[in-house]
Amino acid sequence: MDFQLSGQQRRMVEAVRDLAQGEFKANSQKYMDGTFPWENMKKLADIGVLGMSVPEEYGGLGLPVFDTALVLEEIAKTCYVTAMATLGEAGVQTRVIATYAPNAIRERILPKVVSGDCILAVCMTEPHAGTDVANYRTNAVIRGDRVILNGTKTLISRAREAGMFVIFTRIDGKPGREGIGCVLLEPDTPGFEVTGTYHTMGGENLHEIQFNDCELPLENLVVRDDGFRKLLNAFNTQRCLNPSISLGLAEGAFDEARNYVRDRTVFGKAIGDYQGVRWKLAEMYREIETARSILYRACITANPFPDAFLAAVAKITCNEMSNRVTSEAIQLHGGFGFTDEFPVSRLYRGARYGTLGGGTSETLRDLIGKRIMDATETGAELLAYDMVNGADLAV
Repeated sequence: MDFQLSGQQRRMVEAVRDLAQGEFKANSQKYMDGTFPWENMKKLADIGVLGMSVPEEYGGLGLPVFDTALVLEEIAKTCYVTAMATLGEAGVQTRVIATYAPNAIRERILPKVVSGDCILAVCMTEPHAGTDVANYRTNAVIRGDRVILNGTKTLISRAREAGMFVIFTRIDGKPGREGIGCVLLEPDTPGFEVTGTYHTMGGENLHEIQFNDCELPLENLVVRDDGFRKLLNAFNTQRCLNPSISLGLAEGAFDEARNYVRDRTVFGKAIGDYQGVRWKLAEMYREIETARSILYRACITANPFPDAFLAAVAKITCNEMSNRVTSEAIQLHGGFGFTDEFPVSRLYRGARYGTLGGGTSETLRDLIGKRIMDATETGAELLAYDMVNGADLAV
């Protein structure tokens, strides 16, 4: 496996890095009150970033998951809120529309995603059901050429900015996972309402939304048959892009910490000259590079969606590593790390989200354990790729 970047990948990463380090970093504090980073999103649209997951025929770049992860990693080094907003345009919701929506909807929505004129929101969590998809109560009833949607979703990002909602819902009341599908809804639909707002420790706002007899055209029912499998496959993309943000946050915190211990002196010499501090930096670096390796490996399995097993392993590894590394960065700053004057406190707060969104660490550990036992029963190879045939992980 060769993780050398192509010339195109290097140019994209360098362009995003210049923008993030030169402009986003200095302004990141102002988005901590829930303000949406419209100006940052416009600048990202200008260099093509918001079209990374949009196919070329709709004006996008049509880039692989790996390229998207590289870009989110760079943005997250400087501004968690902007990274999460970008994830909304490059993540599962865009890929659901690009993969499953009718062409008329793709032609209408996807070019606006590329330009930054249509922010997308994915709606999964309900007040009583997050990971437990089988207990969703939101329901879409098909009546002739119309779909009637009722229900409540909560902890939804970008609900007040979104121009299109990608909603995981039950179809015609069919019970269990087999009844799950997906509909698209625009915010001016009668019966749609944002009913609550929660401000997060990471800075962004999350919202509760309700659908009260929302009437949609039948073409907005974009996934029906075999819906749970299709949507979960698409959602595996999120399990590579969420950890790419965790990786970037850890890298940003590591950079801040090593610069601080180089310049800060105590008892007549730099903090970084003490062995105990150097060992902390060494461990932080080791954890970052270990997590990067498994994440990049998971990303390159995408065709078009990543391998579920490796994506789960990568997500846990990056999420939990980021919590540890950003915490250590605060420790190396001493009391200053606990203040809002230094970026490490913001990076730490952003990192805490990783293990919660896109599948909790507990849920993914159970998924991984089940796959391990299934492989044990069938005698499948678990720890290596088929290097001869180039097959994905044989599980």
